[in-house]
Amino acid sequence: MSDYLGIFLLLLFSVSLSTVISGASYIVGVKQPDCEKVSIYECGFDPFESSRAPFSVRFFLVGILFMIFDLEISFLFPWSVTSNQIDLLGFWILILFLIILTLGLIYEWILGGLDWE
Repeated sequence: MSDYLGIFLLLLFSVSLSTVISGASYIVGVKQPDCEKVSIYECGFDPFESSRAPFSVRFFLVGILFMIFDLEISFLFPWSVTSNQIDLLGFWILILFLIILTLGLIYEWILGGLDWE
C-alpha cells in the first residue's frame, strides 16, 4: 500500500488544485457577456444567413490539416524520450517519417491549403 501513496497524493493534489482554480475563475470571472459572446457560433461564419447558401470549406480544411499535423507531431514525443535506446534502423525510420511529414507540409503549402485569404 505504501507503494501507491505517492500516486494517491499526486492525484489528490491535482484534483484539489484544479478545483481551486476552477472555483476561483468562477468567483473572480466577469459575468456580463456581450451580445457577440452569447450569439450562436457555427463553424466560423455568420449564422444569420440562409442554411442553403454555399459556404467556404476553407475553415474545415485548415482544421483538418491542423489535426493531422498535430497528431503526427505527437508521435515524435515518445521517440524523443527514448532516442538514446533505439538502434540505427529506428533512427532512419524516424528520419523517413519526418521527410514524409515535411513533404506533406510543402505540398499543402504549394497548393495554397494553408492560406486563409
